[in-house]
Amino acid sequence: MHNQLTPWKDKILFTPGPLTTSPGTKQAMLRDLGSRDTAFIQLVRNVRSRLLEIAEAPKDEYACVIMQGSGTFGIEAVISSAIPQDGKLLVLINGAYGRRILSIAAIHGIARESIDYGEEKPVDPASVRQALERDPAITHVMAVHCETTTGIINDVAAIGGITRAASKRFLVDSMSAFGGVPLNVKKANIDFIISSSNKCIEGVPGFSFIIAHNEALAECKGRARTLVLDLYAQWEGLEKDGQFRFTPPTHALMAFSHALLELEQEGGVQARAARYAKNHDCVLRGMRDLGFTAFLPDALQGHIITSFCYPNHPRFDFADFYARLNAKGYVIYPGKVSNAACFRIGHIGRMDTNDARDLLSAVRDTLVEMGITLSGS
Repeated sequence: MHNQLTPWKDKILFTPGPLTTSPGTKQAMLRDLGSRDTAFIQLVRNVRSRLLEIAEAPKDEYACVIMQGSGTFGIEAVISSAIPQDGKLLVLINGAYGRRILSIAAIHGIARESIDYGEEKPVDPASVRQALERDPAITHVMAVHCETTTGIINDVAAIGGITRAASKRFLVDSMSAFGGVPLNVKKANIDFIISSSNKCIEGVPGFSFIIAHNEALAECKGRARTLVLDLYAQWEGLEKDGQFRFTPPTHALMAFSHALLELEQEGGVQARAARYAKNHDCVLRGMRDLGFTAFLPDALQGHIITSFCYPNHPRFDFADFYARLNAKGYVIYPGKVSNAACFRIGHIGRMDTNDARDLLSAVRDTLVEMGITLSGS
């Protein structure tokens, strides 16, 4: 007897990734390509070239390296490959993902310093300049572009100007911002920027990618502290014959190639950022109308994801709230803010303000079901 497949309808993912993808991106995975197939090698070459264009990175000055695994794999590859044994990393922290960077450096025994700004403030570029003046041993500086703990966006261009003036290498975790927040990597003086396939490009999980300045990448030769996360060796293999050193995520790359085409058809990063901003504005206004409060003030809030405080109501239970929304077909995200009870709603992925309004309607219905009346609702 053949198993009957249960029909399903994809839930809308209001998360920072994995996120909702288009039918075309899903369909792009419905074929098999060998890792040594000439068509696959050409696809990877094209993907790497198009990513440099999105980063506004001159192709004679920058290289793109694809690394199997989640975005954190790419971050660890850069940290463990770029910093020499006698180097020192300054980590700029205003959320959970900055703390993760510090943990990676600690595991690899890398000398490190950090500045923690708390989760309610952006990185202060002036404090970075002061830290570099105080400690000449610092060789590398790393910041998170969009800290998805809260949704705050750090001014990486300002930080990059300071690191370049001090002759330090600048590393940027742009996991949730690359492709959804306009940025010229060269003008921002970024030496390494890392993102992943399942974020603002709207692909599926499977790999991370790194845009690296050629001089900074060349310095990585012989520095790697691991075998599989050797950034220079990975680049060298891709340059030599288009091959990955280990099995590549073929289907994820085929999906990503199509997702890049859809980004181009939409009008590029500026157009995509505008759609995400409309999603954000719609959700923020609607949630406030329902009585919710955003964790960050408007002046600091980016358009990628928003943290909302739990309402002060005795019947509000996040697990119940989440489950009821999930049953209606809408997936939100738990909070990561360390000093406040929050949940998060993402604004990225293949969705628009119609989906945002549908979510708000579901939130309103869920509050009624839970017997919760807030001041705005």
